[in-house]
This record gives sequence, C-alpha cells and structure tokens, in this order.
Amino acid sequence: MNRAKLGKALGLALAVGMTTATAACGGGQESEPVAGGPVTITVNGLPAATDEFNRAHFEADVKAFEAKYPNIKIDAKEGLMDPQTFSAKLAGGQLEDVFYVYLTDAQNLIAKRQVSDVSAQLADFPVTKDYKPGLMKVFSDDTGKIYGLPDENYSLGLIYNRKLYQQAGLDVNKPPATWAEVREHAKKISALGKDIVGYGDYSKSNTGGWHFTAELYSIGGDVAVKEGDTWKAAFNNDKGRQVLQQLKDMRFTDNTMGKRQLLEYDDLIKLMATDKLGLYVGSTGDMSNIVNQFKGTFADYGLGPIPDGQGTLGGGSGYMFKAGLSPEKIKAGLTWLTFKKNPDRIGPDNEKAAAKGLPVGLPEPNVWTGASEQKLLDATKKYANLPSENFAPFAAATAAIPLKLEPPNAQQVYAALDPVMQKVLTDPNADIGRLLTDAEKQVNQILSSVK
Repeated sequence: MNRAKLGKALGLALAVGMTTATAACGGGQESEPVAGGPVTITVNGLPAATDEFNRAHFEADVKAFEAKYPNIKIDAKEGLMDPQTFSAKLAGGQLEDVFYVYLTDAQNLIAKRQVSDVSAQLADFPVTKDYKPGLMKVFSDDTGKIYGLPDENYSLGLIYNRKLYQQAGLDVNKPPATWAEVREHAKKISALGKDIVGYGDYSKSNTGGWHFTAELYSIGGDVAVKEGDTWKAAFNNDKGRQVLQQLKDMRFTDNTMGKRQLLEYDDLIKLMATDKLGLYVGSTGDMSNIVNQFKGTFADYGLGPIPDGQGTLGGGSGYMFKAGLSPEKIKAGLTWLTFKKNPDRIGPDNEKAAAKGLPVGLPEPNVWTGASEQKLLDATKKYANLPSENFAPFAAATAAIPLKLEPPNAQQVYAALDPVMQKVLTDPNADIGRLLTDAEKQVNQILSSVK
C-alpha cells in the first residue's frame, strides 16, 4: 500500500496494546550492557512532535533505557521509512545505524549487501528465539545468517459497518464469506440510499495495486512468481480477469460502489466512519484509524476474513542494521530493539493503555511463538476493552488462511497496477484483457531488477 500510510495500517498509533510506543516499564532486556562503552547508535522511529502522546512515550523509553544501560546512548531520529527518500539515504550512507524496513524490502537489502549480519550477537538475546520462524526467514539469507528482527505483522480482512448491516436487514455477526456474498450484501446496503456506498475500493497512490493484489490473493492468484532466479508477473490470467470483472460489474451493473472514484487510503476510512460505506478490504489498523482519526466507535464495526479465503495479503515491518557496523554497535542495537519489543512488556503496556481508555484487544497476527506468544494472549485477554465478538469471524479464520507477503518492489508494482483499477472503476467500456497485458509488461520490467 501507500508507504506513507503503512504505519497507520499497522495500527502503530494507539492500537493493539501499544507494544512499540509505550512508557518504559515491565520486563527487561535479557543480556548484559555493552562492555567498554560508551556506544552511541542512531535509530529511527521517533514519532513526530505533533504526535504528542506517542512521542512522549518514545522519549520515556529512551530515558529508561539509558538509565538501565548507561554505556549506550540513543540518538533517535523522526520517521520510519519514506520510500521517496530511502534509496537516496541508503546510497549516501545516511541511514540510521538501526533503521525501520518493510518486510518486502529486507531480502533485497540482504542480496545487495547493504545491511550488517547480526547472527553472532543474537545468542546474547534469548527472547529473539521466540520470533516466528517465517518472519525470521524474511531477515535471513540462504545460509541462515540474520540481518534484522521483525517488529509488527498484519493481514487483511473485510471491514464492515454493523449499523448499516442492521439497517439493511443483514446479520451483523455474519460478514460475507465469498466475493459473491460481498456483491449481494453490497446491493442491500446500497439500497438504503442516502448516498451510501455498498462496497468501496482504492485506485490511487499505489493503493489500487495494493488492493488488486489482496483481492487476487483471496481467490488463489499471484501478482508475481519466481521462476528460477527471475521474478515475473502472474496476474494476466483468468484470476486477474475475475477480480477486475467483478469490480467492473459492481461498479456499473450493480451501481453499488458509488460514482466517486480515484479513492486512496483515508477516503474509505472516512466513509466508513461517517456511516456512508458498508464494506471494504482492510486491517485492524484501519479500524483504529477509523476511531482515532475520524471519531468512529469500535462497537459500530465488524471485521471478517478475506472473502473466499484462499490467501490473504500480509505484511509488516522490522528493523535492520546499516552495513559496516561494529560488533559493539550491533549489540547496542539489539539491546535497544529487545528492550522496546519484549513480551514481558505487553501486560504492563496493555494495562496502561486500558487505563487511559485506549483500545486493547483487536485481533492481529503477531510476531511471537511459544511462551512469548502466550504472554501476549494472556495480556490481551486480561485487559481487552473492545467488543471481541465484533471481530470473532476474522480471529476464527486467521489461522486457516495462508498469509502471503507483498511482491518484490511492491510499491513500483502497485503503481503500475493503479491505472488498471482506475480504468475499470471509471470506464464502463474498459478492456480488461488489454489493461492486464499492458500492466504485465510494466511489471515484468520492474521485476527484472530484483536480485
């Protein structure tokens, strides 16, 4: 999706227990401080000054960390990963020592030797053994060397407006299980009138390509596949046509998608928050933004699994280490990351969030296994303050739906697919076959640079 919005989609602001931006307390680090310091490391992830709540907690974390590890100094920089400047900063050696990445970027950085191997230091941080093996593989090369750690994980489902469901005579606890049901539910919701849109979709600022990918995954398709050492586009086929034909039919035959198109991230969130939208593909992070940005109420929304359930687009983020770092800086960086992201903190963090009336209990794939995952589940259950029944269909189906990551060079691929979504949603005479053929050529060119 649009990378400027990904932090929102992951629910980084005031969501899901606040495990990455909370007051410094709870379980501590499992290794000894770096010897022979002091060591100063630059890290990013500092919230903007306008985000007063999260910035204050980040700064409190830094203060507590430096008190606990006086030989390590944290030089924190604002921001996460800006795709507009990341490549230039990387080429110019201007990235922070410990920097935020999206899961889709990790393998390319490893292949180009633009990050440091941290394998030798991981033994000093036992908590890292509880990260999900699949996520750790994202940060590993073919020999098993590790270059970073996961931070957050997400997958997409179907957000729906329970108020509109009730008004339309639909079962508020039974979201669509198939795309055929999505189409039928959208018809009933649109029939309410008052400019209410049954189903909404994106087509601008890379979000159109992102949602095309998600919808293609849901019916068992792929956007790109690897053949030997080469990646190739894989959407110019019956499944790609199926996704686009259904959208075209909903838009122009059913008239359930509204006349206003060329929508991007905030547009659907705002429509949902103002009770003008019945259904759209989204995540738990989107639900937090509906509430936090546009004053919605969690009780008014439900979350179901991705329709047809043959795959769901998932993603997330992590932190990697700039190439050429000394062992001392690598250990300092690992000390910082495992202080910030530690399962022993989840309970105290959730307790604080719940005490402030912040949301705790949204269902979300997490990065942990074993005892660490159990700590998360226990802490979530203990301090949950949301109507869990609203999200039960999503939670119940998550384990059974394969999680598929975004394609390589995802943002460039999505940008190439945006015009396809735009044309299908604005032109009743759009030639789906031609659109896919043209996009395939562009995407193959984009993928040709993937190592």
